[in-house]
Amino acid sequence: MNVQTKTDDLATALPAGVYGETVLSVEHYTDHLFRFTMTRPAGFRFRSGEFAMIGLMVDGKPIYRAYSIASPAWADTLEFFSIKVPGGPLTQHLQKIQPGDTVLMRKKPTGTLVLDALTPAKRLYMFSTGTGIAPFASLIREPETFEKFDEVILTHTCREVAELKYGFDLVNEIENDELLSEVVGGKLRHYATATREDFVRTGRITDLIANGKLFEDLGVPALNPETDRAMICGSTEMLKDTKALLEAAGLTEGANNKPSQFVIERAFVG
Repeated sequence: MNVQTKTDDLATALPAGVYGETVLSVEHYTDHLFRFTMTRPAGFRFRSGEFAMIGLMVDGKPIYRAYSIASPAWADTLEFFSIKVPGGPLTQHLQKIQPGDTVLMRKKPTGTLVLDALTPAKRLYMFSTGTGIAPFASLIREPETFEKFDEVILTHTCREVAELKYGFDLVNEIENDELLSEVVGGKLRHYATATREDFVRTGRITDLIANGKLFEDLGVPALNPETDRAMICGSTEMLKDTKALLEAAGLTEGANNKPSQFVIERAFVG
């Protein structure tokens, strides 16, 4: 297959309505996960928590996939966190990108995991599995998140301990950033669990919600529609099960045009 990632090759081949942006850095976490950053177009605007369609030109045709923008809306560069799918139409090529390569991005971002889709409350839960942490990587670096909520709880569940490292890196970066650490203060709490390896905390997040261990570990009350809001991003099964638990606790689903008590990103499941 011919994958075009060089700027000169793409100069006359960019589809209409598409940016061609330069890869700035690539970090491989495991055989299955990697993070990359690229330039941000001057005219590109998005809300923290939204996703964009990212792609490459393969055999003369653009191939795209929805990717949450992991960087906050104020950042000068764009960050993404990706899984590597063996034989995946896009990721089998995307995982090989290097700094200096060109990645395609459609010009219109969208998504449901935005602060505008939630009504005011005390506490915000961000429930994520795997690369579902990406939109929350944006939101936990967004000052508005901490203006709207007194406490933000980021949960991240993966099969293996090594897959949790991206989340720990994010929290560490915030703690070591003079401006962000001041904005976030003590409002952010990170709750990581592994399902297939021994770790400080183990188990599916849905089980830990159902049996109350999540709340016991954090020292907070059980879910309450009066005080709690939630965002969910993960696998199909995780979305379904977490939604059921939230609804059982009395929370109702919201959307951009109808803010409520929890929101789900469904763009990445199938």
